[in-house]
Amino acid sequence: MTKPKELLEDKVGKKSLLLANEAIARGVLEAGVRLVALYPGTPSSEIGNNLTFMAPNIPNFYFEFSANEKVALEVAGAAAVAGVRSMMVCKGPGLNVAADPFFSLTYIGVRAGMVIVVADDPSMWSSQNENDSRYYALMGNMPMVEPADPAEAKSMLIEAYEISEKLELPVLLRTTTRVNHTRAPVEFGKIRERPTTVEFEKDPFRFVPIPSVARKRHPILLETMRKAMEVSETTSLNFTYGEGDLGIITSGVSYNYVLEALESMELSAEVLKLGMTHPVPEGKIGEFLKHHKRVVIVEELEPFLETHARRIAQVNKISVEILGKEQGYFSRAFEYSPRIVITALSRIINRNTSINWEKIDKKTGKLPDLPPRPPLLCAGCPHRATYYAIRTATRGKAIYPSDIGCYTLSIAPPLETADILFDMGSSITTACGIVRVTGQDVVATIGDSTFFASGLPGIANAVYNSHPISLVVLDNRTTAMTGHQPHPGTGVTGMQEQVTPLDIAEVCKGLGVKYVKTIQPFDSMATMVAEVREMVTWVRENQAPAVMVSIEPCALLTAAERQRSGEYPSKYYVDEETCTACKRCLNRLSCPAMYQDPETEKAVIDETLCNLCGTCVSVCPQGAIKQEEV
Repeated sequence: MTKPKELLEDKVGKKSLLLANEAIARGVLEAGVRLVALYPGTPSSEIGNNLTFMAPNIPNFYFEFSANEKVALEVAGAAAVAGVRSMMVCKGPGLNVAADPFFSLTYIGVRAGMVIVVADDPSMWSSQNENDSRYYALMGNMPMVEPADPAEAKSMLIEAYEISEKLELPVLLRTTTRVNHTRAPVEFGKIRERPTTVEFEKDPFRFVPIPSVARKRHPILLETMRKAMEVSETTSLNFTYGEGDLGIITSGVSYNYVLEALESMELSAEVLKLGMTHPVPEGKIGEFLKHHKRVVIVEELEPFLETHARRIAQVNKISVEILGKEQGYFSRAFEYSPRIVITALSRIINRNTSINWEKIDKKTGKLPDLPPRPPLLCAGCPHRATYYAIRTATRGKAIYPSDIGCYTLSIAPPLETADILFDMGSSITTACGIVRVTGQDVVATIGDSTFFASGLPGIANAVYNSHPISLVVLDNRTTAMTGHQPHPGTGVTGMQEQVTPLDIAEVCKGLGVKYVKTIQPFDSMATMVAEVREMVTWVRENQAPAVMVSIEPCALLTAAERQRSGEYPSKYYVDEETCTACKRCLNRLSCPAMYQDPETEKAVIDETLCNLCGTCVSVCPQGAIKQEEV
């Protein structure tokens, strides 16, 4: 990983091997961005991870990890309205959270450049759905650009600010996982200065979209998008490459796959590469369609460009065969690859391709398939102990609404404590719905970062409507799933400042929860189980919500702290004489640091994986797991 310090270097012309996310962080400097607000989410995480360490060393710059994406967009949007360049970053599903201000922001516009970076996740490597955020640009009337590689990620970011200020509209910069996490040479440009402060100029009949204002602003927005079309027609972001009877229209990472496919197949084609994909350059696309009898559209996920191409052909009475998803040549699901594009093009040109796949795989460094390894909670993860206690206390008979985070992995056996999930914060609200129609015991779980991001309205709703739900907040002191970013409960800001953290238990009490307790999952499993039983019983008897906060740092944070201090607890081991091979530790706790000896069938602890949490000691009914004496 490129160090944030290197991204700060004022060395015009220097070339560095960067991830696209790192290139975007560098682009913030070169574009003169004054404020960045985001909520972390893979595949966009490295943008914030770099900026938070860069921020204290950038003059006249502010960066924050906002409570959620809606907050981030409103913070960044207000800064752009005030008159400084700003940026908001999120992953695809995060833009759903920010949809409310997103649509208002295009109506009122901005005074200085603003870019919204959204990272979509085809194939859902780390997401609950395959959001295609291009339709937000279409529905919200917002210009959009799509880089194909790290170099374009930086250059298009800078260009997006120019477009934004020309049109006085935010610009959506859409990436995908394969772009975000690709590394390539990126050349450093000049670092632009940022204003210290600006003075907010009042204009309420533009920036307060009451109905009478919104009615006036909508026609203005439509006219602005007509001007955006002119930009799209003339920008160098949209260009053609190669020549041939066959035409191909593509964008983003798919452009790379197209080039590789054409080279591998030794096939001639003219490619229209669209970098600005909304509004699409209708004139440029129309002329391209006129010059080809067959045009293939190569794009991941939905037929966004394909639909536009068909519309343009129909409106302009262009006789052309447009081939893509509608005929089944390409899928609307999952990521593409050179192989997928080659296979589709071979079918389209009706050629039994003589591609030497073995040669191509060797050239691209294809490795043999690895044995399957399902994702699982780390050894020493405090969530495992908490979920073990929850399932034991309720005997697996309660309903377990879950939420977005590492802890969603409790869906797998043997923990099996994830029964329903919609989105971030839904554990609390789905628990409310389930308990009202079933009358069953409901124990919901939510992480600390998610609690602050979107759990508070659910708590308020549960208190106000007296929903009898049990909620366990899994407080591991960080936003673990996306790379250990801070949140309001950690006491660290995006500017690396130490502040007073918000106490989750006190927040719940402030929202009116009558039953609030804190526990530490590594202290005593028997105590944990008893506390969960007590909470569920209290909820039944009082018909009101109850909250338990399970506090223990993420195992990775604990391991890092031990490495810094050099202080480690004594190791744990299984006493073979005491162990009866009941397999309770293996079958019920299922810690990845434990395995079964093939000869004795007894449990063994792998010292190289063990994180020294001691949960297994409480689980063993025979007392066979012990800690070495100092």
